Amino acid sequence: MKKLLIINYQLLILSFLLPQSLFSQLHWHKVDSLFQPLLPSVHVYRTTDSLNGRPFIAYYVSAKLKDKKLLFTSQVGNGYRYTPQQYYEQETNPLIVVNAGFFSYETNQNLNVVVKNGKIVSYNIKSLIGTGMDSLQYYYPTRSAIGIAHNRKADVAWIFTDSSRHWPYAFEWRPVIAKGNESNPLIYDLNDINWKWWKMRTAVGGGPTLIHDGSIWITNKEEQIHFNENELRPATAMGYTNDDRIIILVIQGRSPGIAEGANLQEEAKILKDIGCYEALNLDGGGSSCMLINGKETIVPSDKEGQRPVASVFMIKLAPKK
Repeated sequence: MKKLLIINYQLLILSFLLPQSLFSQLHWHKVDSLFQPLLPSVHVYRTTDSLNGRPFIAYYVSAKLKDKKLLFTSQVGNGYRYTPQQYYEQETNPLIVVNAGFFSYETNQNLNVVVKNGKIVSYNIKSLIGTGMDSLQYYYPTRSAIGIAHNRKADVAWIFTDSSRHWPYAFEWRPVIAKGNESNPLIYDLNDINWKWWKMRTAVGGGPTLIHDGSIWITNKEEQIHFNENELRPATAMGYTNDDRIIILVIQGRSPGIAEGANLQEEAKILKDIGCYEALNLDGGGSSCMLINGKETIVPSDKEGQRPVASVFMIKLAPKK
């Protein structure tokens, strides 16, 4: 009996030392019936399990990239912002509409790359003014993006864009940390040759990366995105699996007693548990919203309801040939 008590005591101590997230495996339930009509290659899942002792609500969509009945595309507001519902109506009722990258409230400008039909329609922010001792220099961020190529293979990479180039520059191994005196840098100012042309048919950017090559790697600081990594917030994220499925995750938050949201580490672990090989965070907070056949999944956290956003990712039914 004494030996058993000692073992139990050791297990109790261990439970306090280990990260709580290890004990937070969520149970997902297929809820396709709530969002019909759907193709057999598209499924919707919901969880209302608690997350680390907190009330939690989230949905994710899993769609087969190789299904040629599906069209993966994007849209921007072209100087304006629209709610997901407005994009849904403008785009002739797509199957899925979800908010994408970050934007400026003052100018409605997208701050992340967006590729539509193989053309860049929005560019990454190219430089950030330094602070403190570096206030006379600029940082050159390489921000995360997820893209789908013409062969329907997905990829997450760290991206640098140049408006004089047809394709974005992609860094596949790590984000580049660079700074200099130019406010409008060229690729050469990053002093890194390990890039390739990122030839995507569709892409949306955000950040930070959450999963890289199958492992959790949150590149918040490297991408110069100044999130509080411990903040609980509504979230939107995307990733892909090794069996060629695109994953779109939305997490409800800022609803006390109902759904408090998640931090970046929890968001990354959820995506990894779902099966993502690579994944990234997108704009979140009050921007987080996903419509399936025009129906809301999570409840947006803004009091006004859906927030107007500058870009969205969409899944449509491909035109019949």
